[in-house]
Amino acid sequence: MGGIYFFVKGVIVGLSIAVPVGPIGILCIRRTLTQGRIIGFLSGLGAATADAFYGAIAGFGITFLSNLLMGQQAGLRLIGGGLLCIIGVRTFLSKPAEQGSSVEGDTRWGAYLSTLILTLTNPMTILFFAAVFAGLVVGRGDDHYFSVGILVLGVFIGSASWWLVLSGFTGLLRGIFDANRMRWLNRISGLIIIGFGLAAFLSLVR
Repeated sequence: MGGIYFFVKGVIVGLSIAVPVGPIGILCIRRTLTQGRIIGFLSGLGAATADAFYGAIAGFGITFLSNLLMGQQAGLRLIGGGLLCIIGVRTFLSKPAEQGSSVEGDTRWGAYLSTLILTLTNPMTILFFAAVFAGLVVGRGDDHYFSVGILVLGVFIGSASWWLVLSGFTGLLRGIFDANRMRWLNRISGLIIIGFGLAAFLSLVR
């Protein structure tokens, strides 16, 4: 019963961090419309993997790794902001005729790894999980590790489920996007992604 409890909690946490619209959500939607459901879902799956990774660091108390990542958060944000700006510019400039081989996600591994790296450049996620997990009684000793493992699994399943739903629903709309609408989609998506990248840069000067 305890395992089910922690799994459900993890699913809820995974959904709560995945659902808010951000650059990964924009990428998932845009890639689904231009390249299909599989590429869109794999884009989200990369983010879900990163969420589970950071959840494991926080839950298992891997202090040295957590401190290392937090100590490098300025550099990681710089990298993440740069990647977002590059992806945003390429998205803005891409033409409907290029949709079959989008430059930032032309392979399944590329779609997965790009969002995995982007999500990993936000080490503040560790603090989110640390705060959430601190409010859960996960036992002691072996029970603690079992409970945290179930929580992290739930986080991954919850996050991945959202990306599956989002890519699946978005895929139903592919037919209504002609060349002109796709061109505007690229421009709007590109500007939004660039905006997130610039926001990452601005956060470094506060």
